[in-house]
Formats: sequence, structure tokens, C-alpha cells
Amino acid sequence: MQLISIAAPPLTGQARVPGDKSISHRALMFGALAVGRSTVEGLLEGEDVLRTAEAMRRLGAEVVRRDDGIWQLYGRGVGGLAEPEDVLDMGNAGTGARLLMGLVATHPFTTVFTGDASLRSRPMRRVSEPLGRMGAGFVSRSGGRLPLAVIGTASPIPISYELPVPSAQVKSAVLLAGLNAPGATTVVESAPTRDHTELMLRGFGAEVAVDALPDGGRAVTIKGHPELTGRAIKVPGDPSSAAFPVVAALLVPHSRITVPGVGTNPLRCGLFQTLKEMGADLQWQNARDEAGEPVADLVAGHSALKGVDVPPERAPSMIDEYPVLAIAAAFAAGTTRMRGLAELRVKESDRLAAVARGLQACGVRFEVEGDDLIVHGDGRPPDGGATIAVNLDHRIAMSFLVMGMASRRPVQIDDAAAIGTSFPGFVSLMNGLGARISEVQP
Repeated sequence: MQLISIAAPPLTGQARVPGDKSISHRALMFGALAVGRSTVEGLLEGEDVLRTAEAMRRLGAEVVRRDDGIWQLYGRGVGGLAEPEDVLDMGNAGTGARLLMGLVATHPFTTVFTGDASLRSRPMRRVSEPLGRMGAGFVSRSGGRLPLAVIGTASPIPISYELPVPSAQVKSAVLLAGLNAPGATTVVESAPTRDHTELMLRGFGAEVAVDALPDGGRAVTIKGHPELTGRAIKVPGDPSSAAFPVVAALLVPHSRITVPGVGTNPLRCGLFQTLKEMGADLQWQNARDEAGEPVADLVAGHSALKGVDVPPERAPSMIDEYPVLAIAAAFAAGTTRMRGLAELRVKESDRLAAVARGLQACGVRFEVEGDDLIVHGDGRPPDGGATIAVNLDHRIAMSFLVMGMASRRPVQIDDAAAIGTSFPGFVSLMNGLGARISEVQP
């Protein structure tokens, strides 16, 4: 289905975004490892997370969605997962696939993973390499790509592993493998990445130590063979999803919206910090704590943005938000330089290339220098008037629909199917605020 987004009137109202995708994946996995019952309220019911739910069922856990919308799990205990009878098809769920590779790597059976065309093109060697050091074996397509078989080890070896590039997914995969290994498994990261795995595992009863390093990095250590105990989890709103209505409100004149219950974990809020530096009218209200995660309501109003320099060390806290930040930068006055975006090249698509193609099609001046994206805005709406090839990437699709809400001419996307992986109901939510997104009629 193709969608077109045209200039919108002021956006107003409340935008309740789906539950955090990163936390939703982990809640299902950890509940499946815990002893007793876990409940999950506010789970993101997008395709990616539903693939993880089905994978946990195939690995032996009881996973049920109740009529009241709360998910209920009865886990197998650490080390208690069962060999799946069939291939685990993870669809487009890169987080689900990489974290599950870690979980099953230290179980004595073989698990085969596949996914859609996008996921099958994404590199998995950066996960399989440290897991191989722990004793697991792998059979894959060239380049370490899916379909891929994980041959789990019956005698896991705890390791200390230094991440070549900061990645919460790789860190989490190694820590989850370490759950079923003897002794202590440590991951060293040169810059802090999102810490949902550490926070949630502690909540389930695991012993996790986080030590700051002199160079600004961290060493995260997990003690193997804990007994995880079932618990109740309330999933906060996803800050990565909140990014889209927030940026739209900043760009569309006279807009003002509230996004309630957004997760404010500082390792996830780099976008909002950057937007504030650009002059955005953003206010956090009603700060609170839910299930060990900080949460607040975010109010966003139309703003005259200015270009800024975004340092590379901020990338781990906003890696998924650079596409929509590039849209904001296109409307800002001056140059915005986003540094250190190498990780964008190995997302659902080569997002750096996809953003560049989209900006070019919409008449925005920019350069790509190495792993930096430099966007030149003149404080006025860009031309728009293009059809964007999204290449199965939900964030590219939503980012350019946001552009169309404030650009001089409409912006169209060639395929809306991927949006459901992270933000089911995106179009109806945005149109409820005042956006004008519609299906392109043949």
C-alpha cells in the first residue's frame, strides 16, 4: 500500500504511542526464562514483538494474551528452554533475532533462524563471533546472514568481550548467553548503550554489575545460573515511536501535542536532547517510575529550529532516531552535522543511504562524509514532492510521511507495510492529531 502525506493544519491533542519495542522484546524473553508467572501490560503488539512471542512459545514457554490486553507468561527457568520443532521465522525483528541467538547459544540444541528479505540481508557475524567464543557453533549464508543455524553448546564458556562498536543488541546477546554459563560473563563497551537488559534482568533477580571505566565506557558483568522469578511489567511508551509525532508537532505551524507515558531512560533520549539544543519547545511533565524505568509525559509545540552539531558519542542513545532528526534538520535554519552514523548502515536497510536518497528527492541540500550526515536547512519548508522507496524500513517510511506534513509539496512512500513492525496504528494516530495521510488510489 502506498501512502501520501500532504500539508497538515495545526496538530493538537494527545498521542499515545505504542509500548517500547526494546522493552517488549525483553519482557517476553525474560518472562519465558523466569520461574512462575509474569504479566506484561502495554506490550507493543507490532509484528516484530509478536514474532518474539511466537518464538518463545516454540522454545517451550507458555505465552498467552488475555482478553484484557495483558500478556501472561509461565517460564521454563534459566537453561530450561526446549529445542524448537521448526525454524524460527523472525520476520523483520532484528532485535528479536540477535537476542534470541544469545539465549539459545548456551542451550544444548540446534535452533534455525530466518526472516524476511530485509532481515536476511543484515549482518549477524558480530553476534555469532562472541557467541562462538562461548562454545556455540554456527552455519549460515555467506557474510553470516540468515537463514542461520545456532548449534548450542552443552558446556558454555564465560567470556570477557570488548565490543568493537557500541551495540545494545550485541551486548545483550552476550549477556543472555552468560545467563546459562558458569561464573561471570562481562561485556565492555566504549560508550554506554541502552541498558534495558541490565535493568530488567535485575528486576527478575539476576546479579548484574555495571562498572564505569576511566575512558567513559562501562563493563557490564552478569553472574551465571541465577534463578529468575516471574514479575509484573508495565511497558512505557516507546521514545523511538514518540519521535514521529513530536517532530511533526515541531514542524507544523501552531501545533501543540502531548505524548503521555514516554520512557525517559537517559540512554534512549538523545533525540530529545538534540531537539532541545536546536531550539525545540519540549517539556517533560509528571515524571515517575514504572517497572524500574523512568517515565514522563512529553509536551511538544511548533518551534523555529536551528542547525547543531550532534557528537558521535550521542549516537547509541538515538541510533534509531537519526532518520527523523534528518527531517527536522531539513526544516532548521543552518547546518546540522550528525557524526558517527556507521551503525545506520546495518539497520533494516542502509538507513544512511536511504535518508540521503530521500533528502535528495525532496530537494534538501546535504552531504555524506564518511559516517557523517550533514544537512543544510534555510529555516523554510523543503520542496518535498517525491515518492520515497522505503525498502521495508518502517522508520524511513514514517520519517518521510512526517516531512510531507510540513513540506511545500506532498511526500509519498512506496510501501507502508513495514510500519506495522513497530507502530501499528501510526496513520490513524497521526490523522487523529490533524495530519492528512491517505492511501494512494491506483
